[in-house]
Amino acid sequence: MRAVVVSEFGAPEVMRVQELPEPQPGPGEVTIDVAYAGVNFAEAKARSVGYRVAALPFVPGLEVSGLVRAVGEGVTGLRPGQPVAATLDGGGYAEVVTASAARTFTLPDGLGLRAAAALPTVLLTAYGLVHDAGRLRSQETVLIHGAAGGVGTVLGQVARLAGAAKVYGVVSQPAKAVYAKDFGYDEVFVGDDWDRQLDAATGGRGVDLALDPVGGGTWQRSLAALARYGRLVSFGNAGGSAPWSAGAAELQGRALSVSAFSILALASEDPRRLRELATASFDLAAAWDVRLPVTAEFPLERAADAHRLIESRNSTGKLLLTVNGG
Repeated sequence: MRAVVVSEFGAPEVMRVQELPEPQPGPGEVTIDVAYAGVNFAEAKARSVGYRVAALPFVPGLEVSGLVRAVGEGVTGLRPGQPVAATLDGGGYAEVVTASAARTFTLPDGLGLRAAAALPTVLLTAYGLVHDAGRLRSQETVLIHGAAGGVGTVLGQVARLAGAAKVYGVVSQPAKAVYAKDFGYDEVFVGDDWDRQLDAATGGRGVDLALDPVGGGTWQRSLAALARYGRLVSFGNAGGSAPWSAGAAELQGRALSVSAFSILALASEDPRRLRELATASFDLAAAWDVRLPVTAEFPLERAADAHRLIESRNSTGKLLLTVNGG
């Protein structure tokens, strides 16, 4: 089978398509003929600096959609030929992957494999941020950084469906603001003075919930932008800054809370909760027609181009690799 292999850390061109043996499912596992593999910023970090990589060489890829190829011993509820989506610890940029049956999800009626490739990280992350980590209540206000990205476009919709009174977004370019406005946002702020714009929009009150994948100075300014009893949830460190921290002196005055969320950590440490989250997420998407915007597709041989685009910060929506006839 063909797979994208990384033998050394570095720029996108270190990814090369190679022939590898087809995997076989072990107990509690399935193999999947991959139709689409999602492209995520975490995979670019894995390729460039070894983020969550155990050893070289490795095959990137944290989420796929496709058809079940074979099931291992003890697997129930899944059968060959069944359309599924799955979260992985790696290996998704390949024609055939092995996945834990506990992290492999059948698709609701009407959901195709192309859209399903965005489910395992994007939709589950958005739902977990809004409902579990963020604990959003009806009529609260929300600030979302990276509003035009794959997670950001879904976050705007999920927050709106959860009853948010106002949903504010932050993007880096005017064109991204126009794009994001179509996904549940009331206002989208452009540029480095987003906190000044937010202050004007809220009359100085701030927001009840801020969701930040950037870290560093953005995290600190988001903390300052919270209303009394506000919550700030970190779900990434795209800026590559030192880990964030906040002491009692910064939090007590306005009774603020800070936390973090990682769908990859949840998948590794609590697959049962991941499945519950997937069920709730899929039900929401089916009931309310949550859009999972796929904006660019690349064949396996052009995985490097997909990484260049996602690292350029010029992309919007979700990027995919097309594999087996996707």
